[in-house]
Amino acid sequence: MTTVTTAEFHRNGAIPMTAKPTICVYCGSSPGAKPAYRDAAEALGRTIASRGARLIYGAGDAGLMGATAQGALDAGGAVIGVVPGVLTMHEGKTDPRTTLIRTETMHERKKVMFANADAFIVLPGGPGTLDETIETLTWRQLGIHQRPLVFVDTEGYWTRLLDLFDHFTDQGFMHERFKGFYSVAKTPEEAVEMALV
Repeated sequence: MTTVTTAEFHRNGAIPMTAKPTICVYCGSSPGAKPAYRDAAEALGRTIASRGARLIYGAGDAGLMGATAQGALDAGGAVIGVVPGVLTMHEGKTDPRTTLIRTETMHERKKVMFANADAFIVLPGGPGTLDETIETLTWRQLGIHQRPLVFVDTEGYWTRLLDLFDHFTDQGFMHERFKGFYSVAKTPEEAVEMALV
């Protein structure tokens, strides 16, 4: 395993630039209530690897995060994990085939993941996943980036959030154009196709 700290990290150093696109995956550190969530995570990792892309994620072997990384690694893919010291004990060990970046804070973790991603895919998750996703969409709204973000709506998991977005728009708190900042896929394979446009 290659491990670096953010003091050693910079975009052209710790994570070498390659011709491969890098997909950032936001997802839960728990497995969730349905086996379909884990199945989708493993399939997403495999698909990212099979399409010749790299995975960057929150590190660790726990929950859907671990399943996504395992799927990518088992398919021969390149995986970059980013973990703040405060979560090292909570999110489990990281496979030694992973390039691991240790950060001091959660904010720094998000910054590293964002800076090195060409696209974002969102699997089921909880408050942390939602935090990362909404921040990425807000930055798109502000013109900070133009990168694709795709929800994998496994078992209709994201339906209520998407309904809430409609409510925001109906009540005048979100512009209709916001809905153009994300796509919704039914399968991991479809999500990767959308992310690699």
